Order: sequence, then C-alpha cells, then structure tokens
Amino acid sequence: MASFGVILAAAGRSRRFGAGGRREKKPFVELDGRPVWVRAITPFADHPDVKSLVVVVAADDLQWFKERYRPHLAFLNIEVVSGGSQRADSVRCGLEAVASDCEFVAVHDAARPLIQRKDIDNVFEAAVRYGAAILATRVADTLKRVDESGRVVATVSRDGIWAAQTPQVCRTEWLREAYRKRSGTPTDEAQLLQDAGFPVFVVEGVPSNFKITTAADLKLAEAWLKASPAPKQRSLHPFAEERFDRDEAGPPIDPRALFDL
Repeated sequence: MASFGVILAAAGRSRRFGAGGRREKKPFVELDGRPVWVRAITPFADHPDVKSLVVVVAADDLQWFKERYRPHLAFLNIEVVSGGSQRADSVRCGLEAVASDCEFVAVHDAARPLIQRKDIDNVFEAAVRYGAAILATRVADTLKRVDESGRVVATVSRDGIWAAQTPQVCRTEWLREAYRKRSGTPTDEAQLLQDAGFPVFVVEGVPSNFKITTAADLKLAEAWLKASPAPKQRSLHPFAEERFDRDEAGPPIDPRALFDL
C-alpha cells in the first residue's frame, strides 16, 4: 500500500462554537473524557499506512498546545505547526511539515472526532486509484435558496449534490502543485485541486462523520458515542479508545468527478 501523511486542521477560530478561550475551542473540548482532536487523529495514528502525523493549530495556541498535550504528541509522534489566517493557509503550513517520502496526503478536520477506520480505508483506496478522493454524503434534505430578507426564491435540485466531508486525500505532489497555482480562497482541498485542474472523486461516507460546529453538535456526538455498541477490544496505546466500526458505509461507489464546489 502507498504511504500517507495526515494533516489535522485545528487552527480555526471556532466562532460558531461560542469559544471564549482556547480551552473552549471545539478541537480542544472534552468529548466523553477525551479531547475532540485526539479522537479525530487516533484512527489515523493506528493506521499502518500512515507514516506522518501533523497537527496545525493557531499561532496563539502553539506553545500552550505543545505543553498541554505533550504526552499525546510524544507517544503518537505528532509534529505540531502553526497555521495561517485561512484554512488553505493552515493546510499549506501542515503540508510543509509532512514527511517528504509520503506519496499521499490526507487532510482531516480536527472537529470530526467520529471518523471510522473503514471510511479511512475506503477513501485511501480511492485516492490511490484515482489520484484524489474525498468522503461525502448524499444530500437528503430539500434545499432552498433564500434572499437577504429570508424569502425563499428557489428550490435547488438535489441531483448530483453531495455534502463534502474529510478526510480529503490526494497525491502529495498534486496538492503541492495546486498550491503553486492557487488563486483566491478555496474552502477545502477538493476545490483547490479542481481549480488547479486535478480531478477529484467522491467516496460515500456516513452521517456520523459530522463536524462539530456548535455546542449542540457536541451533545450530538456525545449521544452517538453513548449509543454505540461497546468496543470489541481495547487498544494497546493509552490515548486510544476503539469504537465499534459500524457497517454503515459500503465500499467506494463508482466515483464521478466531483461537482463544482
């Protein structure tokens, strides 16, 4: 199997989460006894094809993060770097720190703590086959376009519409080249790659891999963990807590070039 580097994006300001300090930022809050970011990175740390782990945090949080989580960082061999003003800037900082021999790089949101090993395997497999792939879910709700006054002006067709998740995975050199060609402020790596002319494919994920954006999302994640069946076995390392890997997602679907984001 190919080798992968993983960038965990944890440099956001958490405005929608209502953070009043770094300990209240969504990646750093406790979720059922463990920090959200630790839950998000553990499945990658346990993956045999992952050779490099990088966490990107805000510059103001860098020293505090290194001191607060020193045992986790040392045991899991995680490198920590400071990010930039936008997500794309932060990911680029992380990319520079990924081990040079990693053929592929995966970018994952630190605020997605319920990622499952099976979904990682599926998107890794698709990235190796196609060059770039992301997890995404089919949009089930009816979509409305609304004007500034709050009036509904149109119903948007769901045909071909997917909600992007992470990890977003691609050939390392593709992402480097995409940054060299970058213009504007892409909202995720898929858009950055598409703007540079690289095809991106979608692998169907599961709804439980949602991003914690509000305090209500944290409650939902807690409920999901409590409702999950007990782990099949305990992990050998002290910071892991293996969860039951639900059979919610099938194998990678026959991917199609991702819609314009």
